[in-house]
Amino acid sequence: MEISSSLARRISLNAQLLDGSPPLPGGKDGVFRTIQRLGYIQIDTISVIKRSHHHTLWSRHPDYSEEMLHELQAADRRIFEYWGHAMSYLPLFDYRFYLPKMQNFRNPANSWIKQQLNKCGNLLEPVLERVRKEGARSSQDFEPPPGRRGGTWWDWKPAKMALELLFWRGELMISRRENFQKIYDLTERVLPPGVDTTQPGQEELGRFLVRRALQALGIAGHKTILKFLQPESSRDSDLQMVKREMLAQTVQNLTEEGEVMEVQVEGNKNMPHYTLPGILNSTEKFRDQPAQLFLLSPFDNLIIQRDRIKRLFGFDYALECYLPVSKRRYGYFNLPILWGENFIGRLDPKADRINRTLLIQNMVFQEPLTAGWDFLPDLAQKVGALARFNECEKITVNSAVPSRIRYKLNPLLKKALKN
Repeated sequence: MEISSSLARRISLNAQLLDGSPPLPGGKDGVFRTIQRLGYIQIDTISVIKRSHHHTLWSRHPDYSEEMLHELQAADRRIFEYWGHAMSYLPLFDYRFYLPKMQNFRNPANSWIKQQLNKCGNLLEPVLERVRKEGARSSQDFEPPPGRRGGTWWDWKPAKMALELLFWRGELMISRRENFQKIYDLTERVLPPGVDTTQPGQEELGRFLVRRALQALGIAGHKTILKFLQPESSRDSDLQMVKREMLAQTVQNLTEEGEVMEVQVEGNKNMPHYTLPGILNSTEKFRDQPAQLFLLSPFDNLIIQRDRIKRLFGFDYALECYLPVSKRRYGYFNLPILWGENFIGRLDPKADRINRTLLIQNMVFQEPLTAGWDFLPDLAQKVGALARFNECEKITVNSAVPSRIRYKLNPLLKKALKN
């Protein structure tokens, strides 16, 4: 079956809750159902605006607050932290499917992890025993060796590395976070009673991964499915659920059984794509949804696989915070601007928390801008909402933004802040 590229984009946006279809319930229950639907929410440390995991949920839930995520993890125990695509919040119902990753860390293949285990292995039992006796601990509760200061991610103090290794092995879990600091506790004290901890086999893991990916993405090729809950690099074999060969066989089996459907996407005929039959049977309900505007996090579930977005949406996106200033074209933390089914530009914001001002440091639109300027009122409203979400009372558009855009946008932003 062949489908248009436009329909493929609509299917993807609908699956990602980014097309204006009837929203999920508000409040904490809606946030939880979003995490279930997307399969994971990636955690990131960059905080020039609200951290990515908060931003990703806010994009889909305008009433979102950080307390909702905290309660789902710390009080309700409906989500947990572990390695998904990267470090992520995950639905607790999926816990058992991450047990093989935890098992891998007991005999890791990665050379860097082996090195850390050799350096800190003698601390694992003492650290575990202290948590067992004293209760949940953070790394700050452990003193570094004399003469040693806190290091980078690659140079953690030994006790911090031991806590992480125990967490990766599944002996500790993240009970909660306080000011973004991880609070570790024994798995048996965090994991609610009745959670299934049966080790899945490779075939069951493959089926889980394919179903999860297609539910969250709507439509995807082999490579996209493989990378959905697994690391980008093949070097990180400890974090892989299934091998490429097993995944390919699983996709074939599910296709033959009728649970998965193979489709050809216009412009991508050399690459088979897969979807769920139920999705194709319901495309009419979202084919003609009115255009919605979103400012997405660079780590948003939709945008995180850059090659897929370039292929499906024609949008060549890169996060530039890791580049030298001289090589940045769009800005340190530029956000993709999604309008309807097209990416129309990038916006680089920064929250000046002292002055409670959202700085728009740069804004660049795709050329040619086929959408005209009809989206500007919606863009202003979304920037105003972003300012409020980041507890900012003012918006300043820097002179780096082209004057033709500033003149059009500034009066709309003033109006948006009053709403």
